[in-house]
Amino acid sequence: MSSVRNKSENELEGPVTEVPIDVPPRMVLVRCPHCRHVVEAAVLSQGLDVCPRCGHHMRLSARRRIKLTVDEGSFVEWDEGLGPRDVLNFPGYQEKLSAAEAASHEREAVVCGEATVGGERCALFVMNSAFMMGSMGSAVGEKITRCFERATEAGLPVVGFTVSGGARMQEGVTSLMQMAKVTNAVRRHGDAGLLYVAVLTDPTTGGVTASFAMEADICLAEPDALVAFAGPRVVEQTTHKRLPAGFQRAEFLLDHGFVDMVVARAELPATLAYLLFLHDHAALADPSHEVPQCAVAFPDEPRWPAPRHTQPPLKAESVTPYDLVHRVRDTNRASVPTVAEQVFSGLIELHGDHLFGDDPAIVGGIALLGRRPVTVICTDRGRTTKERVARNFGSPEPEGYRKALRLMRQAEKFGRPVVCLVDTSGAFPGMEAEERGQGAAIADDIMAMSGLRVPEVSVIMGEGGSGGAIALATADRVLMLSDAVYSVVSPEACASILWKTPKRAGEAAEALGITAPTLERLGIVDGEIDAAGLGTPEFAARLAGRLREELAQLEGKDAEELVSARYERFRRMGRFDA
Repeated sequence: MSSVRNKSENELEGPVTEVPIDVPPRMVLVRCPHCRHVVEAAVLSQGLDVCPRCGHHMRLSARRRIKLTVDEGSFVEWDEGLGPRDVLNFPGYQEKLSAAEAASHEREAVVCGEATVGGERCALFVMNSAFMMGSMGSAVGEKITRCFERATEAGLPVVGFTVSGGARMQEGVTSLMQMAKVTNAVRRHGDAGLLYVAVLTDPTTGGVTASFAMEADICLAEPDALVAFAGPRVVEQTTHKRLPAGFQRAEFLLDHGFVDMVVARAELPATLAYLLFLHDHAALADPSHEVPQCAVAFPDEPRWPAPRHTQPPLKAESVTPYDLVHRVRDTNRASVPTVAEQVFSGLIELHGDHLFGDDPAIVGGIALLGRRPVTVICTDRGRTTKERVARNFGSPEPEGYRKALRLMRQAEKFGRPVVCLVDTSGAFPGMEAEERGQGAAIADDIMAMSGLRVPEVSVIMGEGGSGGAIALATADRVLMLSDAVYSVVSPEACASILWKTPKRAGEAAEALGITAPTLERLGIVDGEIDAAGLGTPEFAARLAGRLREELAQLEGKDAEELVSARYERFRRMGRFDA
């Protein structure tokens, strides 16, 4: 069977959607560029242009993308007539533009406008690979800039779908300058406290990646999308090495901390609707406005299952501090994300520090406490042996603390309270962690929490170990579970350092004053929560109620009062008065 491939001069290396070919009358077949499976065009269209055999997400035109994403009949286009200009009289450029317009039926490589997604209003820009591979010329930059400007004036969030082969060389440095122009518009939109969600599709490369594609508050990506600054061919030619499978693909970026989620095309509309709802103050305040249901936030099965065995009740009269240390380290203890999923509804996990990696020892994202959106940051020791090793037994690396910092800053921008649930023996003491600035990452979190202009509540859920814990506990309110411990150093380390033997760890635990009653008496923590039934719905209701009480008290204060009271709170600890 012969086939025709539609390939532009600006296209980078990678899968190319083949132009369907008429086989017998009334039947059109399409060959998947990834697995080479042939499928009827009608079946492919019904499946959202996703290969039914391998799941490859084929490229979409801008109009098709809009149709699949927004509410029917809601899209209103902006700047429809704005087209490119040949500012350099570049040889052959006019012919290229004419061919691109004929092929795509568009005047430029981006379509902008306003729409609703799941009933949530937003501004929208959708780039189009069919027009010179989505290359960024001055008209593309102008349309996207105007989109952000109008969104800022109207107080609208922006959802942007990116696809691009990079700058449009026929417009020279004018094309390059669109990176800075659009970035300035994104910054002004963000300074107004408005949400920007980017959806990275195949391929997003060059100047688009190096500017507005990666500047969003939340970055989503379609499966297997190529996302890169330099394309694979350029990297191979420069390094003289063959690239590993999956290099620069969406899943690679997720692992390396640069995107928040990889979302299948079928789940994108609901995911976007839920994210928009979480940032829509009017919808949140209206009890009649239903919470959008999103598989990413409301999975059919718990993502963090409850432990097989719950811990037995404590017999308080016979329990020593070192007994509590053993208790919180018990593998049967409910993990913090398990409890978080019970306490909050619709937790949508956001990944990565957007600098280096995604540390699984820190789980964070946005969730609802009742109808109040909160940023939730948890440590996670893992459940199985494999998980525990992968998560460093709940000891974060620098990128974990930097992920937490990113989420805190995001919470501050949108006026969301921050809730940290902490269970860690301390920050991970590895060589690579030191090379990547473990101490600096912890310091940055403490500095950020000391000045955040939103309410903060931290709960020591199990073990609160040294600087690794205080990085997530420099809060307005610090609570402890009744069986939790919070220490400057582990009892074993204390005994080894002071008495040259870890066998005296029990004595060290007693002397260190690591229990909730002692720390409350010292003013280090503000109260304790009964830990009975940890991992059960009854405990979750108890913790949720306490968090609501604490946040209600804090939300009555303005930002300056919060920061000032936080300063005084820590100023009192160990204070020497004249």
